[in-house]
Amino acid sequence: MKLSLHNTLGRKLQEFVPLKPGVVGMYCCGPTVYHYAHIGNLRTYVNEDFLRRILEYAGYEVNHVVNITDVGHLTSDSDDGDDKMEKGAAREGRTVWEIADHYTQAFFKDWERLNLKQPTHWPKATDFIPQQIALVQELDKRGYVYRTEDGLYFDTEKFSRYGHFAGLRMDKLMAGVRVDLGDKKNPTDFALWKFSPKDKKRAMEWDSPWGTGFPGWHAECSAMSTALIGRTLDIHCGGTDHIRVHHTNEIAQSECAHDGEPFARYWVHNEFLKTEDSGKMSKSSGEFLTLQVLIDKGYEALDYRYFCATAHYRKFLTFSWENIASARDAHRAFRRRVKALLDAWNAVRQGETDAASDLTDAQKNWQGQFEDALGQDVNIPKALGVAQSLCRDGNLTEAERGRLLADWDRVLGLELALELPDPPSAEVDADEAARIDALVAARTVARESKNWPEADRIRKELADLKVVVTDTPTGPVWKKG
Repeated sequence: MKLSLHNTLGRKLQEFVPLKPGVVGMYCCGPTVYHYAHIGNLRTYVNEDFLRRILEYAGYEVNHVVNITDVGHLTSDSDDGDDKMEKGAAREGRTVWEIADHYTQAFFKDWERLNLKQPTHWPKATDFIPQQIALVQELDKRGYVYRTEDGLYFDTEKFSRYGHFAGLRMDKLMAGVRVDLGDKKNPTDFALWKFSPKDKKRAMEWDSPWGTGFPGWHAECSAMSTALIGRTLDIHCGGTDHIRVHHTNEIAQSECAHDGEPFARYWVHNEFLKTEDSGKMSKSSGEFLTLQVLIDKGYEALDYRYFCATAHYRKFLTFSWENIASARDAHRAFRRRVKALLDAWNAVRQGETDAASDLTDAQKNWQGQFEDALGQDVNIPKALGVAQSLCRDGNLTEAERGRLLADWDRVLGLELALELPDPPSAEVDADEAARIDALVAARTVARESKNWPEADRIRKELADLKVVVTDTPTGPVWKKG
């Protein structure tokens, strides 16, 4: 199975070829655990999970690293502002260590509920302070570091390719436009190590060759990824908001410390989850949605995973209560269609010795469509559409369709064999829902074969039942009107 990825390094689609055959080193920027992850954060991790599953589906062994930023760093990209961990501690009257542990465990809970595969490593920044200090020492030895009153900074002017990754025009960046320079030489210079205030003891600080302080937040990812994967990563993932500063700085410090060796060969960036009213979802406003809020409103975590699957990872996904409700209904309708097919496959698999025989030509055709979608830059919406269409293919037996769907769920991660409750409804019982599902499926077949009289007849029958059908990119969704 061939896999192509849109590589931010070069801004083009490239065939994926790992550095070492059969093995992939994949690093994903994890959470800063000073608050709950919001559903926009979680969209990124769901999309990265799809990529991880595709790689394994294609036969790769994946060394997957997701970091936990549990050390305080400053809230702005310009190395100033409040310390996020101390801000969280003050907000809740806890210690920074209690804050870090509480929100780490909350993040792990969301991770499990969304059926995300456990990474190979969950490194915590506080466990890698010596490695971060060693990175700064190496950069200092090579002449990339200068000292100011408040810390050690990387001199970006000494890295000739700084800004290439993000497409920055260095000659256009005027001093003081993006940041208040203070003692910094260049507006793009970034902190490698910050000194603790002389008149105040910080909640998180460590001894170093330069005095007591704490690492700049870019240092941790370079130090941890090198320790757990190596100097060159196959794939580095994160949100598009990381491109301009965080990932640009990771590249600069890593490649300067490692004799110019490429830091990462493929960069995969996820686009934002937006809201209809305020655009990008963020914690800075103090108003954001968590997975638990969705669950409290009657949604399942896998409803949200399905919602994420309806948009390509490089496209904005707009959250609204109407959109999530539509995704929930589509998810439940899909599961109802799949259940009978999985039951048929399980019956055959248990009762016949040749159940593991080769796929038929018709099955191979569907398998090819599914793999083509996966290989086209992780096109999960298209792959989900293939699965929806397969459900309606009457030329295959239910068991033949069920066999494919059971296998494809290794990538979709929707736990299709798991029973999920239907949305509460006083109007539709299980028998009526099954009847409506059958009519909607028959309508789709009639439309695809251009049998318009039959499609119109079914439409009228559904209308008599007060059922409204909406056609979506992943298949028709119905609701009782």
